[in-house]
Amino acid sequence: MTITHHLDDATLMSFAAGSLPAALAAVAAAHAAMCPRCRREIAVLERFGGALMAGLQPVDLLAGGPRMPPASEPRAEARAGAGAGDAEVPSPVTGLIRGSLDDVAWRWLGPGVWDHVIPIQGAGKLRLLKVAPEHHIPEHGHGGSELTLVLRGSFHDQTGRYLRGDISDLDEDVEHHPLIDGDVDCISLVASEAPEQFHGLVARQWQRLRRF
Repeated sequence: MTITHHLDDATLMSFAAGSLPAALAAVAAAHAAMCPRCRREIAVLERFGGALMAGLQPVDLLAGGPRMPPASEPRAEARAGAGAGDAEVPSPVTGLIRGSLDDVAWRWLGPGVWDHVIPIQGAGKLRLLKVAPEHHIPEHGHGGSELTLVLRGSFHDQTGRYLRGDISDLDEDVEHHPLIDGDVDCISLVASEAPEQFHGLVARQWQRLRRF
């Protein structure tokens, strides 16, 4: 598995600092568990953050001062490189997906397109998205950040071609039109900070069916 699309620097920094929303953090952790390069980057950023924290004055937490959030399980597993083996579902999200990708209870959205919403606390939405070969997702923009990690198959859009392990890290400045270009269903783990912004009547109806 050769990964050519990685988390961008801002996402890596937010993930290492523990400030990504839960849905985005889950996808970032899943990618990092598959990607040695991003794991190394996260480790460096965490060490740098630890060095900065070491120079701060102690704070009396009992006096109502700021409290550091506990380290999340996905971040810990990403640091350890869990899920970098042959399993299609990376370890940081196995507890959320529960089983193989073939066991998922898919919801039909339209011809060749299915999804499965994954309950998660915090802002944003987390879901699995399955699209059949030669089908596409209507052109759309984003109301915030969107992370898409390919777990099976491949797709391409205006930003490049994505295969297993690759992650599409987009924000509100990017519009795209993903097309499945392999010979198997493309299954991706997708986290959206805000609802997508689809163009055209048919696309907006498709969005309504998704029930973001």
